[in-house]
Amino acid sequence: MTDGRTRRVFVEMFREEWRLHSRLFGGGRFAAFPLLVAALVAATTELLVVTGTAPDTVFAGLHALALVFGLHTGSIGLVGRDALRGLLGDLTLLVFSARTLPLSRGRLLGVFVVKDVVYYTALFLLPMALGTLPAVLAGEGGATAGAAGAGGVATSVLLVWATLTLTFVLGIGATLAGLGLSRLGLPGWAGLAAAGAAAGAAWVGGVDVVAYTPYGVFLAPALPRAAGAAALVAAVFLVGALTFGPTTRPETRTVGPAFRRWLGRVGDPVAAKTLLDVHRSAGGVGKVLFSGAILFGVTAALVDLAGRITGVSPSVGVSFGAVLGLSGFTTYNWLTQAEDVDSYLAHPLGVGDVFAGKLRAFLLLGPLVGLGFYALALAWRGGPPLEAAVGAALLVGVACYIFGVTVYLTGLSPDEFLFDTALYAVFGAAMVVPLVPVLLVGFAVDLSPPVLAGLAAGSLLLGAVGLGLFRRSVPRWERRYRE
Repeated sequence: MTDGRTRRVFVEMFREEWRLHSRLFGGGRFAAFPLLVAALVAATTELLVVTGTAPDTVFAGLHALALVFGLHTGSIGLVGRDALRGLLGDLTLLVFSARTLPLSRGRLLGVFVVKDVVYYTALFLLPMALGTLPAVLAGEGGATAGAAGAGGVATSVLLVWATLTLTFVLGIGATLAGLGLSRLGLPGWAGLAAAGAAAGAAWVGGVDVVAYTPYGVFLAPALPRAAGAAALVAAVFLVGALTFGPTTRPETRTVGPAFRRWLGRVGDPVAAKTLLDVHRSAGGVGKVLFSGAILFGVTAALVDLAGRITGVSPSVGVSFGAVLGLSGFTTYNWLTQAEDVDSYLAHPLGVGDVFAGKLRAFLLLGPLVGLGFYALALAWRGGPPLEAAVGAALLVGVACYIFGVTVYLTGLSPDEFLFDTALYAVFGAAMVVPLVPVLLVGFAVDLSPPVLAGLAAGSLLLGAVGLGLFRRSVPRWERRYRE
C-alpha cells in the first residue's frame, strides 16, 4: 500500500470497525471477546480429543467454521445493495463509495477485504488457532504429527492460524464471486452451475479436490498444494473483482401496490412490511434459504461424525430437527436487518405492536424454512415415522425457543450482540443447556417410545419457554426504547 490514499482508507475502515464494536459493547467487554473464543475452542477441542475424536476431525471442523464465517462476511455485498436502494435507511458504507472517493471500485473492495482479514484474523482466527492446543498436543492432526517440543507446537499452531485465515479469505471471495456472477443474469448463473458441476465431476472421478484448498495445505504442507490453494483463492477473487458491482444502481423500475396484497395474506401490517422488506432486499428469501442450507450441511457432517465416534447410527429425525431449529436465529436476524424502532414513530403503533408483528413474521417464515430442509433430510436419509414426527416438533420448539431468547437479549438488534462477551456467553449457555442433552440422545441413544415421548414433551416445553421469554421481553424493551 504505497499509495497514501489507499493507506488512509484502510486505516479509517479499520478504526471505524473497532470504534463501532467497542462503542456498542464497551471497550473491556469487547476486548475480552478473543479470550472467550479461545476458551470455548480449547474446551470443545479437549472434550472431543478426550472422548476419542481424531484431531484431524477437530481441525476439519474448525476450517469449516472459518469457511462459513468467510461466506457470511462476504455477504456485505447484499447489505451494500440494500443500502444503495434505501432499504436500510440513512446508511452509507465506505466500501461502496467509489463515486465520492478518489479510489476505484476494485481498490476499495480490495482494501475492505484486507481490512476484514486483518481485523477478524486477530479477533477470531488467532484465538481459534490457540484453542486447538489440546489437539496439537495430541500429535495426530495432519501436519501436527510428530511435532516435538515448544518449537514444534508453535509451528503447528501458526500453520493452523495461516490455513484458517486462507480458508476465511476463500469464503469471502466465494461469496463476492457468487454475488457478482448472479448479477450477470443467465450467463452468470450458467457459470456458477458449470463451476459446481466441474467440482462435482472431479470429486466423483476420484480427484482429491480438498488437497488443493487451504485445509489440504494444513494436512500436508507441500509446494504443489500451496500453489494450488493460492491459485484457487486468486481465481475466486479475480472473478469477484471482474463481476462484483456494489456501486451499480439497479435500473428504474415500478412495482405494484404489493403491501395491501401482503397485508391481506398476513393480517398484520408490521409482519407484512417485514416479509415484504425481506422479499425486496438483495438476495430476497434466497438468503434465508442459504442460511438454512449451511445448517443443513453442518448437520449432515455432524451426523456422520457422531456415527463414526459412537458406532451408533444417529437418529436422523432428532439430530436434524434439533440442529435445523437453530435457523430460528438467522431467520430473525434477516427479519430485523432493516429495522429501527424510530422508523415506526410516525405510525400509530406501540413497541409491543412492532414485536407482535415480528413474531408473526417469524412464525410464517422461520419454522417453514427449517421444515423444508428437514423434509429434504428425511428424503435423503430416511427414518422411522415416529422419529420423523418428533424431530419436526423438536425443530419448531427449538426455533421458537431461540427466537424468544434472542428477542429477550437483543430486542430488534440480534446482529449487534455477537461481539458482546457477556451477552454471547449468556446466549451460548442458553443454547447449550437444553440442546446438548437432546443432541446426545439423538446421536448416541437408541430411541425407545418413552424416550421419544420425553423428547416430544421437551419440544413443547422449549417452545413454551421461548414464547414466554418473548412475552416478558416486550415490556422490557418498551422501557429500554423509551429511554
